[in-house]
Amino acid sequence: MIKKIVFLFALFLSTFSSAQLAYPPQANHVKSVVLRPLAPNRYVPIMRMGEKFELSFDDLEADQKEYYYKIEHYDFDWNPSGLSDREYLIGYQTDRIRNYENSFNTLQFYTHYKVTFPNNETKFRLTGNYKITVYDEFDQIAFVRKFVLYEQKVSAGIEIRRSRDLSAYDTKQYVEFDIKYPNVIINNPSEEVKVVLMQNNDWNTAMTHLKPQYYRGQQLIYKYVNETNFWAGNEFRYFDSKGVRDANIEIARVDSGPNLYHTILFTDEERIDLPYSLNPDINGNFVIRTIDGGQNPDLDADYTWVFFSLQSLEDLRGKQIYINGAYNNWEAREEFEMKMNPDTGKYEAIVLMKQGFYNYQYITIDKDGNRSNHDIDGSFHLTENDYTVLVYYRPFGARYDQVVGIGYGKSDRILN
Repeated sequence: MIKKIVFLFALFLSTFSSAQLAYPPQANHVKSVVLRPLAPNRYVPIMRMGEKFELSFDDLEADQKEYYYKIEHYDFDWNPSGLSDREYLIGYQTDRIRNYENSFNTLQFYTHYKVTFPNNETKFRLTGNYKITVYDEFDQIAFVRKFVLYEQKVSAGIEIRRSRDLSAYDTKQYVEFDIKYPNVIINNPSEEVKVVLMQNNDWNTAMTHLKPQYYRGQQLIYKYVNETNFWAGNEFRYFDSKGVRDANIEIARVDSGPNLYHTILFTDEERIDLPYSLNPDINGNFVIRTIDGGQNPDLDADYTWVFFSLQSLEDLRGKQIYINGAYNNWEAREEFEMKMNPDTGKYEAIVLMKQGFYNYQYITIDKDGNRSNHDIDGSFHLTENDYTVLVYYRPFGARYDQVVGIGYGKSDRILN
C-alpha cells in the first residue's frame, strides 16, 4: 500500500496545477518559512512600528548557502509604492542573512536561517505594506512574504454578527466596524481612507475598497448589508507531530520509512452534512515543536512525510482540492493538492513537514479561480474566526499609503 501511495505522490508532483500561477516561485528545498513577531502567541506578520519580528526558514539541501533578503514598499493594493528605498528604510534594502546553523541529530539534515528586524543593517522609516524576497547567491528566488507595519493613530472597533441575508443566516458571518480619528485631520474620508478586512489573516479572501457609509463627527461607520459577509466555514482540522516516532493527536500511526518517518493521519471525512461542533483551534496557524530531545525546535525538530487522506462524497468535478493554512502561506501550491487514489476511493496527498502542531483546512478552487472553504466541511455561523481591519491613510498630495490603525474581532461571541 505504501508503495502505491509513494507512486501516486510522485505522479501528482509531476502534474502542474494552474492555480499556483498567481503565486511567486518558491524553491522546493526551502521549507518551514516563519515570519511573525517575537512576542509569544503572535502568529501574524502585522507589527507596530519598532516592534521586533523574525524571519526564519530551513534549507533541506543543508549546504550552508548564502541567502539574501530584499525589502520593498507597496501601496494599499500591493502595487510598488514608487518610493526609493532611502525613503522607507534606514540602512540597506538588501543584505545577507548571517545567522544560520545546521540541524542537530535529525534524520533530515537542514540548515536553519533566521534574521530579526529591525537590525543594525535595516530599520524602517515608514508604515505600510511590505514584501520581503529571499534569494540565493545565484539570484534564484527562494520565497516571497508579505508583512505590514502600522502606527495606532486611529482606533477601529469590530463587531461580528450573523448575516443579515436570511438565505445565509446560518452559514455566513457579517462584519461591521467603525473608525475613530480624534487626533488625525482627514479632509475627505471617502478618498483618503482605505481599509482591508480579513478573515483569519488570509489575504486571498480579504475585502478591500470599502467606503465609509456614515459619518458621525470624527467617526467613520461601515455598516454594509452584503459586502462584508464572509463564509464562516468550519473549525480548522489539526494534528500534532511533536513526537516523531509516536502517534499523537489525530495521527493514526507512525511508520518507519526508508529515510524519514511516515506520519499517517486518520482519514478525514467531509463535515458539510454534520452538525456544527466546537473544536478550539488557532485559526490556521502552526507552531514548530518537538519532544524528541533538545531544547531548540528550530534545530532539533525533524521532518516527516505526512500522509493526508480525505473521504468525500460531494460532487467536486471541475474543482481542485488543496490543504490550506498559514503553514503554506495560504497558497494553493501544487505540492498541497489532494489527488484521487482510485485504489482507495480517497483524495490523498503526501507532504514533507517539520514536527509541530498544525491547523489546516480543505479548500476547493474551481476553473475560474474561485476559492471555497465550505464545499467539503460546510459553513456554520457559530464557527470561531479571527477578523482584522487595517486602516490606510493617504492625505491629498501624499505619495504613499500609511497604515494608521488596526482593529481585531473574534466570532466566539457572535451577535444575532
